[in-house]
Amino acid sequence: MEHTLLHKAEPHGSAAAAGADFRKRSIAVGIGNFMEWFDFAIYGYFAALIGATFFPSAAPGVSLLSSLAVFAVGFLSRPLGAFVLGPLGDRLGRRSVLIFTVFGMGLTTTMIGLLPGYDAIGIAAPVLLIALRFTQGMMVGGEWSSAGIYIVESAPRNARARAASVITGTAAAAFLIGTFVAAVISASMGEADIARWGWRLPFVASIFMTAVAIYIRRRLGDTPVYKEVERRRATEGLAVVSAKQKMRAFVMTFAFSALFGVSLYYFITYANNHLTQTVGLSKSSSLWLCSVALLIYTGFHPFVGKLSDRVGRRPLVIASAVGLTVLPYPVFLLLNTGNSAAILLGLVVLAAPVSIAAVMNVVLLVEVFPASIRSTGAAIGHNVAQAVLAGPGPFIAAALIQYTRDPNIPAWYLSGVSLLCLIVLWKMLPETSHRDIAAG
Repeated sequence: MEHTLLHKAEPHGSAAAAGADFRKRSIAVGIGNFMEWFDFAIYGYFAALIGATFFPSAAPGVSLLSSLAVFAVGFLSRPLGAFVLGPLGDRLGRRSVLIFTVFGMGLTTTMIGLLPGYDAIGIAAPVLLIALRFTQGMMVGGEWSSAGIYIVESAPRNARARAASVITGTAAAAFLIGTFVAAVISASMGEADIARWGWRLPFVASIFMTAVAIYIRRRLGDTPVYKEVERRRATEGLAVVSAKQKMRAFVMTFAFSALFGVSLYYFITYANNHLTQTVGLSKSSSLWLCSVALLIYTGFHPFVGKLSDRVGRRPLVIASAVGLTVLPYPVFLLLNTGNSAAILLGLVVLAAPVSIAAVMNVVLLVEVFPASIRSTGAAIGHNVAQAVLAGPGPFIAAALIQYTRDPNIPAWYLSGVSLLCLIVLWKMLPETSHRDIAAG
């Protein structure tokens, strides 16, 4: 069978060729994944300025809340993207979806950078921004699960979590570079210029990364696992997956995706805005602190992947859920001191369980679903969780502070979601690291 190329012992020359092929796939998917998440990240980092541009208001906090609400719109459209693009990944192949998503994401991001503000075209500006964010969210709805499936299905059996860390690591690097770019813009330009046109620069620049990503992804072949599914579909037919199997996999996926999504967007999107809007740090100071924390967070991913390939998935994802249940309140106490060292400590403490949840999310998206429905099931389960719980997270955090005036209260949302995920995963999630991912 073709999928044995990367999953069984081979002569040295064949193994070397398989390794070179896997590295090529990792680079190709990683570059495209980096571009997609850089685009998504920069919206969060410039949320306050985008709010002022498209939702001007004299009331304190209203423009930021409006901008974060539009950030959430990008999540609400992700299930729609999953329902459309997920089945295409099962019918047409993983590669086809990856080409389409990277094109759509790059185009919409560039258009956001070129969109006139409220002062220029009135109510049409926020309406068009919402439409572009909705489309952008649909593309992300197909990208994360498709990229994860592609790279994990291409990996050797004993290195699937390390392969997953390519996706999470390049996404983390995208947020890191996005933070660095935002910090450089904030430090090198006056506030008036940043508000007028400086924030638009990384959005418009994404068109160049899009062209590179499309070129690279078009040169990829599909995964060995998908080719085996196609062979079976054409010859012996595929086994029917029961409704009970689908529902169990969906519930587990919803839980570990919610754990990852809510914690991630607290860490990479909300924390930066909290430090400026609530704690009172300057935009530049906040971005530099977040950049250092993101650098450390990015470095965690390959180590998490290697550890998981040794000890399995269940111990790590349960440990992450426990950490994200008990740590948020102490983390917010540290953030709200306003002391740079304490803030950095809080961010790094949060980064550890978030990085574990990230890598486990990607590898489990592949291992809990049978191969024939994997693209559909993983995309829908993951993105429903992002839309329902993760996307609104930054907005809920800001709104809680707006109404209670308690700077520590956002911690309880993250802790509450994590506790529910912990209960579900403790009861339902088996060890999946030894499963045959070409089956089903």
